[in-house]
Amino acid sequence: MSFVRTVLGDVSPSVLGPTDYHEHLFQVSPLLAGDELDDEASSRTEAALLFGAGITAMVEATPVGLGRDPAGTARISAATGLHVVATTGAHREAHYGPGHPLVAATEAELAARFRADLLDGCADFPAGIADGPAGSPGGGRTDLGPSGQPVRAGLLKAGIGYWSISPFERRVLGAVAAAHRETGAPVMVHLEHGSAGHEVLDLLDSDGVDPGRVVLAHVDRNPDPGLHVEFANRGAFLGYDGMARHRERPDSTLLDLIDAVCAQGMGDHLLLGGDVARRGRYVGYGGMPGMAYLPNRFLPRLRARLGPEVVRRILVESPARMLTWTGRTGAPGHQVLARGS
Repeated sequence: MSFVRTVLGDVSPSVLGPTDYHEHLFQVSPLLAGDELDDEASSRTEAALLFGAGITAMVEATPVGLGRDPAGTARISAATGLHVVATTGAHREAHYGPGHPLVAATEAELAARFRADLLDGCADFPAGIADGPAGSPGGGRTDLGPSGQPVRAGLLKAGIGYWSISPFERRVLGAVAAAHRETGAPVMVHLEHGSAGHEVLDLLDSDGVDPGRVVLAHVDRNPDPGLHVEFANRGAFLGYDGMARHRERPDSTLLDLIDAVCAQGMGDHLLLGGDVARRGRYVGYGGMPGMAYLPNRFLPRLRARLGPEVVRRILVESPARMLTWTGRTGAPGHQVLARGS
């Protein structure tokens, strides 16, 4: 049976509704000093604004070691009504400070940790690989949701640098592939400035991950529709999340890009998210424009350009397909829940 694994349990893909494929509720990184997302009440306010603007599901894309809070995420999901998919895996190496225990882990240790997060619940596994820097709050615990059940991740994530893959990042890609082969969980890869998409797909394919199970995050930072059609022809999902980044390019560039990719028949490979990811950009923390910029500001322009049916397919059908676990032996006996179960 097809299912999406959320922080409150497994649900049918058909119940997700409009989905933001990439956001963060909790995140702490030495690269983002002063922009920490570490207050549950403020993050809950932000999530409620997103839900109130018509988005009914989201991916919480913070992986291991960057201050994620699976239990807090589950409480936010229960309080707001948002379906939330949590993430395991690891980001690009630059996000981890010197001496972080995760960076020293072997590929086998990483794979075991990611698999446990997906199947058993998010916890420190093996010992010493913590959700935050060594000694930080949250290390060494099993996160339980409001119902008292473990909070399980529903997505695997890896990250690479700009046209570079460090030894650690290569181990993460291998570990993500191993966990995917066993579970069938979907895979997201952070591409720095949209670089090295073909190279990542080649590496994952060689490790047994079909490109059709992979979303290339931030690929719109290199707004090249011809290249994106190449990725889509391989089966990959295209993660577009660069709206409201006006220092780099106007939203019209992203609208043109979506239009061009749809014109080539690849609209079903598109995913949209905000990836706002900064305290100073969240309304709940006193900043702007907030997560709700996507539904309130960007989507009306996209509907006017391409029509509501195209937007519905991008916002509802494509993320449901991407987030669905394929049938593997790694997910025995799961129960697909209706909302509120």
